[in-house]
Amino acid sequence: MKILKKKKFLVALVVLLLLYSSWLSFHLLSFKTYKSFPPETSLHEIEGAYHIHTIFSDGRKSIDKIAKLAAKSDLDFIILTDHGNPNYKSLQSQGWKEGVLVLAGSELSVSRGHLVGLNFNPPPHPFSQNAEDAVYEIQSSGGFSIIAHPYSKVSWTWGEFVDYSGIEIINANSMLKRNILPLLPYLPALLLKPKYALLKMLDNPLRNLKKWDELNRLHPIYGYFSIDAHILYRPLLSLFLLHLSLRKPLPTGFEAARDQVYRAIRKGRFYNAIDAAAQAKGFRFWGEDGERIIMMGSTVRLRSPLSLHIQAPFPFTKEIYLIRDGKRILHSQKDKLLHIARQPGIYRVEVYLRERTPLGKDIPWILSNPIFLKENSR
Repeated sequence: MKILKKKKFLVALVVLLLLYSSWLSFHLLSFKTYKSFPPETSLHEIEGAYHIHTIFSDGRKSIDKIAKLAAKSDLDFIILTDHGNPNYKSLQSQGWKEGVLVLAGSELSVSRGHLVGLNFNPPPHPFSQNAEDAVYEIQSSGGFSIIAHPYSKVSWTWGEFVDYSGIEIINANSMLKRNILPLLPYLPALLLKPKYALLKMLDNPLRNLKKWDELNRLHPIYGYFSIDAHILYRPLLSLFLLHLSLRKPLPTGFEAARDQVYRAIRKGRFYNAIDAAAQAKGFRFWGEDGERIIMMGSTVRLRSPLSLHIQAPFPFTKEIYLIRDGKRILHSQKDKLLHIARQPGIYRVEVYLRERTPLGKDIPWILSNPIFLKENSR
C-alpha cells in the first residue's frame, strides 16, 4: 500500500513538473523584444545605462568587464555610481573603454537616504553627510544630484525641498528584492532568458511618479530609470536605457564627450525606456512656438498657444498618454500625436506597450522628461 501511494505521488510530481516545464517553455519561447526602425532625424540619439556598481564598492565585476558587456549590448555610455563619499577609485577609472563612454559619479549615504552625485570635480575632503549640505557641496563642485530609490532599500525621508536635479522613478535592484516571491515561478528564466524574468519582476512605479509630479510643482526635476546593477550585468545593461538627444555626434575625445552627455542629462534632454520589452529608439517629444523648438526638459513662458508633438514610430501596438500636472489629458495609439497647449503646466509623456509582453500593462514602457510651460509674465 505504501509503495502504491509512493508511486502515485511520484507520478503526480512528474506530471506537475511536465506541466510546469511546458507552461514556462511556452512563455519563454513566445517572448521576444520588439524591434524598432527609427526614421532619419537631424538629432543624434544615443543610449546608455545609469546606476552601476563595480568591484570598487559592492558590485561583482570590474569596470573593464562591465564595459565589455555594455559594448556587446551596443550601448554608447554607462554611468557608474559606486558607493563612497566620493569613491575616488571609481572616478579615476573614467574614459573610453571598448568603444563605450564610461562615466562615474558616487552614491552617497546621507542623512535622508542615498544621493547620487554626478559630474562633480573630486573634492579635497568628503562630502557632508547632511543631505541638504551634500547637495550644495556637489553643486559647488560643478555637479548635480539625484535621489536614489526613494521608497525602497534606504528610503528617502522628505524634508524641505532643495535643488535636487533628479529622482529615480524605477530602480531594478529594489524591484527585484521586493518582488522575489512573485518571481519564484519564473526563477529558471534567470538562467534561460534573464530579460524575461527581469521584466516579470517590475511593478507599477505609481508612488514614485506621484512624488515626481509633486516635486516638479516646486522646481524642475528629471526622472530616471535606474538599473542599480550589482550582479546580472548582462541582462540589466539592456533592461532600462536613458535615450539622450544630441545635436551632434559624440566626439572621440573623452572630456568633450563627457561634457556633451552631461550637458544633455543636466537639461533633461532624455527619455527613459524599458528596452528589454521593445526597442524605443525613435521616440520624440518636443514643442513648437513659431520658429522656436522646445525640447524635453525646457522651461518656457507660454506666450501663445504652443504645439506639443509626440512621435512614436513603432511597428507594434502601443498607447500614448500626454500628461499635464500629473493627470492624463490625451491618449492615442497612432504614431504621431499633436496637442495645442493653451494652459501653463508640466507636460510629459508615458507610452505603454500593448503587444504580448511580460511587461505589466500598467508599467510605462517609455517615460519622457517634462516640458515646463510657465505663465506668461508681462
